[in-house]
Amino acid sequence: MKIDFLTLFPEMFEGVLHSSILKKAQEKEAVSFNVVNFREYSDHKHKTVDDYPYGGGAGMVLKAQPVFDAVEDLTKKASKKPRIILVCPQGE
Repeated sequence: MKIDFLTLFPEMFEGVLHSSILKKAQEKEAVSFNVVNFREYSDHKHKTVDDYPYGGGAGMVLKAQPVFDAVEDLTKKASKKPRIILVCPQGE
């Protein structure tokens, strides 16, 4: 099984994926993990992935383009139809 993680913070996954039961599963080749920074899919020259909310207001929101492009690229590279799980900012 291969699991791809799309994130802006790939360094957060290093400790978790390379220790404990997840490390053992990788050593047994039961699972492989691929951590992708979707900033790599930004078409902006500074690789920004956030923008101001439509209509103004406080805060920033993620641009859809880098997320969609990353998911599309990983889907094309998959050997079979992948399951895609997207979580909301609250993690639900």
